[in-house]
Amino acid sequence: MDVAVLTSPAAGRGRARALSAAVPGLLREAGLTPRVLDACTRPDAERQATAAVAGGAAAVLAVGGDGAAHAALQAVAGTTTPLAVVPAGTGNDLALALGVPADPAAAVRAAAADLLAGRSRSVDAGRSADRWWATVLCCGFDSAVTDRANRLRWPPGRRRYDIAVLTELARLRPYEVTLSLDGEERTLPATMVAVGNTAWYGGGLRICPAADPADGLFDVTVVGATTRRELVRTKPRLADGSHVDHPLVTVHRAARVELACAGVTTYADGEPVAPLPVVSECVPGALRVVGAAPSRTRPGPPR
Repeated sequence: MDVAVLTSPAAGRGRARALSAAVPGLLREAGLTPRVLDACTRPDAERQATAAVAGGAAAVLAVGGDGAAHAALQAVAGTTTPLAVVPAGTGNDLALALGVPADPAAAVRAAAADLLAGRSRSVDAGRSADRWWATVLCCGFDSAVTDRANRLRWPPGRRRYDIAVLTELARLRPYEVTLSLDGEERTLPATMVAVGNTAWYGGGLRICPAADPADGLFDVTVVGATTRRELVRTKPRLADGSHVDHPLVTVHRAARVELACAGVTTYADGEPVAPLPVVSECVPGALRVVGAAPSRTRPGPPR
């Protein structure tokens, strides 16, 4: 039983690279045959993972953060080949949402046990502009921060993101967003919009706290027009999801979400997807996963 191993070398500030040497041995101990994919770029990773799936790999195991999982997702979504996630990145939001063990070795063993037992779990996936995604698609303030951080060449690491946040706060303004939820359209001022297949993004922030990746619907969190001071005050509430109780925040549910706004880019799983306008569809059961905890569904509010 061959398992394709896809590693993001830069994930977790090099943590994934250090783990990549141990993962094949753990798979062999479990009785599986690792097939290490030697990819240095995201397009190359996606091509190699797609080829591995076409070649009959029993699973694609992504070692890294949400970026590595996002690359693997392009190969396995819509197929019967499952995805295994080994959390080794700065942001491990998909692993968190799926209940994957936080210890990487335990995550490998859990995935191997499921594969050998023939177990897997089906979850939904988002589809936007011909790309698959698993966690949250966002646009507005957060995507503007990511855009700016990606353009900066200094300083390195997390400080670059902090500077981007301060810069975008200084020029904060509401966006005029046209939002269509299952065909019901409205135009409204918004600071940001998050379309959630799962609850978490940004390294453990519960932006869509009630999102269930097995209900066939997105949770859509809209932060209305706000001030710099109020945005800074509310941001800590993302940690526990209590921001949804703020009067400027509304939550909706829909299977098809259309977003339009001039000059705004969307990101999903922390990766660039497409500039607006974009249509996102929740595809029920599009992704099979191994090494994840059993689904814990919850009844949602009426649509």
